[in-house]
Amino acid sequence: MKVVFCGTGWLPVVDSIRERVPQDVVVTIRDPEAPLVDQLRDANVILPSNCRLDREAIEAPENLQLIQQPAAGYDGVDLDAAADRGVPVCNAPGKNADSVAEAALLLILALARNYRPAQRAFAKRTIGVPLGTELRGKTLGIVGLGRSGSALARIAEAIGMTIVSVRSTSSPDQLDRLLRDSDVVSLHCPLNAETRGLIDADALARMKRSALLINCARGPIVDRAALEAALAHGALGGVGLDTYWAEPWDPDAPMYSRDDVVTLPHIAGSTIETFARIADVVADNIARIRRGDEPVHRVI
Repeated sequence: MKVVFCGTGWLPVVDSIRERVPQDVVVTIRDPEAPLVDQLRDANVILPSNCRLDREAIEAPENLQLIQQPAAGYDGVDLDAAADRGVPVCNAPGKNADSVAEAALLLILALARNYRPAQRAFAKRTIGVPLGTELRGKTLGIVGLGRSGSALARIAEAIGMTIVSVRSTSSPDQLDRLLRDSDVVSLHCPLNAETRGLIDADALARMKRSALLINCARGPIVDRAALEAALAHGALGGVGLDTYWAEPWDPDAPMYSRDDVVTLPHIAGSTIETFARIADVVADNIARIRRGDEPVHRVI
């Protein structure tokens, strides 16, 4: 059996998967310099990761048995094409929830305590500045109260923050109140037709000028042009990003050099513990399809 990992990042998860599958299961990593379709022709299992898996790629393998996303999000997979072939698409939901929540807290703290100016002050041997702000008593608005959003809520409550949240079933009025009342807004919703551009110019205008925006979900949930405009006009307190509008991103883009913007290289879910849990799911589903059993966490 051949398994092809299509991602250009998160490669340590491949080692974890290899440790958990039988020796006759060959797990390979795509060559980003070669056509993807050619590398998938003899694949039995595809692990898309951050790769766009379109109809051509899904139709390329002669004996494709499973598309297994080694993560929670699967917005890059053409589900219609997979359904037409009768190939199950599965993900690994919630396995990175605690890791993502902790990364979101890291971004919140970095912004609240002026991490980038603090690093410059350290280099200049300047003592006691810049001043930051405490999180205790502040309001955290969580957009998407799934596994990672709920994990962040538990952590933030322990710090002493007040939690407000909205779900996919919440009304526009509820989202409006969250945006207006929150000192920090953290995004934990999936990217789909309803959430693409959810945080647009209008949404940003409803937020406090001192508010912090955290995105560990998907870049396009935020309108980039509107975000850059809000930062340029001082209409937002700061932004913490772990996901971007295109990956790999341009590290030299002016927005990423701002003191009120803190960035991570899409590592919110990248921990030893997360990759071990994901590898368990992947190995289990490979074993299931080899036995002819139904895989778990099936999306379609």
